[in-house]
Amino acid sequence: MDIRLDGRVVLVTGAAQGIGRALAQAFRDAGARVHLTDLDADGVAAVGRDLGLPAKAGDLSDREVAHGLVRDVLGQEGRLDILALAAGGVRGQVGGPIEAVTEAAWRALFQANVDAAFWVAQAAAPHLRQAGWGRIVAIASGAGLRPSLTGIQAYAAAKHALVGVVRQLSWEFGPHGTTVNGVAPGLILTNPATHAQWEAYGEAGQARILDSLHTRRLGAPEDIAAAALFLASEQAGWITGQILAVDGGRL
Repeated sequence: MDIRLDGRVVLVTGAAQGIGRALAQAFRDAGARVHLTDLDADGVAAVGRDLGLPAKAGDLSDREVAHGLVRDVLGQEGRLDILALAAGGVRGQVGGPIEAVTEAAWRALFQANVDAAFWVAQAAAPHLRQAGWGRIVAIASGAGLRPSLTGIQAYAAAKHALVGVVRQLSWEFGPHGTTVNGVAPGLILTNPATHAQWEAYGEAGQARILDSLHTRRLGAPEDIAAAALFLASEQAGWITGQILAVDGGRL
């Protein structure tokens, strides 16, 4: 299947590294006009330079920032067709007992993984309704479908909440021609946090994880980007409200 998105305008959040960067490249290579954003100003600027794409830093958990970013893209392009929402992550947190979770740590992961996606979708909603065509693809996690391997309670809860946002927005946007889906990656080594998580398992733990995957290998950011590209395509026009697990067949 040759997926082309010529003429479409895409906003990729969380584009400074890993899955977000792979999304940006995949959409660019499919012919779309792609705009990048991330909380990491230096990182997203570097990706923008490498891929030849416009990039802007911002904290999308701030509603005004998210709305302003969408206004900027619409002002430059006159349209916005696809939201690829990859902002999120563990924000440097590690697993621990429930007694150790602070209010600030809990709220930080909801802001990163839920608020950011919701505010961007909210900002784009009037335009998408008027246009009558759109795609929203949120990068969830296997932690949104089951307990998290990280052991981080807030991360698991936030990703479960993001799954709920996807399904609710699918119901709201569907009658107006926009599909809303999620991709739930398995363990992908994309940044220092995921590499540290992988190393912490040790050789025996790593072997157990690989043995639990049908493919017997970890995935790559490009595996996630390929799934998101399909969900954003014309060919996926009757797929909505779904969470596609892209995890190598985790048992």
